[in-house]
Amino acid sequence: MLERLQEKGFEIQFESHAEAILDHDFPGAVREIERALRSLSIPITEIIGSGGGEAKGTQRMRRAFNDEGWQKFIFEVKKIINGVEREAISHEIDHVKQFDRYKLALEIEWNNKDPFFDRDLENFKRLHADGAISLGIIVTRGSSIHGRMWDFVNRFAIEQKIKGFEDLNRLNIELTSKQREAIRKRVTRQRKPLDFSTAWTDKFVSDKYGEATTHWKKLMDRVNRGVGNPCPLLLIGLPDSLVTFDVPGPVTPTETIEHSDEP
Repeated sequence: MLERLQEKGFEIQFESHAEAILDHDFPGAVREIERALRSLSIPITEIIGSGGGEAKGTQRMRRAFNDEGWQKFIFEVKKIINGVEREAISHEIDHVKQFDRYKLALEIEWNNKDPFFDRDLENFKRLHADGAISLGIIVTRGSSIHGRMWDFVNRFAIEQKIKGFEDLNRLNIELTSKQREAIRKRVTRQRKPLDFSTAWTDKFVSDKYGEATTHWKKLMDRVNRGVGNPCPLLLIGLPDSLVTFDVPGPVTPTETIEHSDEP
């Protein structure tokens, strides 16, 4: 199942009989997921340039799923006692699609703060327990792309000849005063000073794609603790093979590097 994605390095994991459920009841959904993701690419300039808004790669994934009919949906769960509504809870899911009488729910977590995984998994658990969905799906940064993020950013710095703050200005990459000072200290320190491209890469990756963001290991940590159990889950990690370096030139739009893709 999802062999085309696995051939490209996607990490695929099924939980709570999700593979059997998809194979038996949702073969059309599997084909749609594969179509939405198999042609995805992530230019390095988007990794560098995306800031406080949603990354362009995430936007393309969302459009691909929207084109397949996976739309934003708000579930409302109400508790009524003797005709009187006592409690109402709503769960907004970014991508939901109905297949016959059953719904599947999908969330994309490219680069949020990692507690968003808790939100997604707990939402799936509640909705599954209430019979609202048959299965939950999460797409996030895979371990290969997360593990190589420093290398990708440093390669960009070297290829773009980033040797000082003026080069960042040339590429429309803005820094906060705090970030500038942190880089300056590492470049000018007496003991083992760093070259500018290395100091900037360190700061960029730690601020933007650090361990406390959404990526495969953080998702697995929660799944292994039982978060979301027993909701059936399909978990998909985006691989490093999606990153391309064929889009030269300045980074757009201008953003600071300290933000993640918060909704």
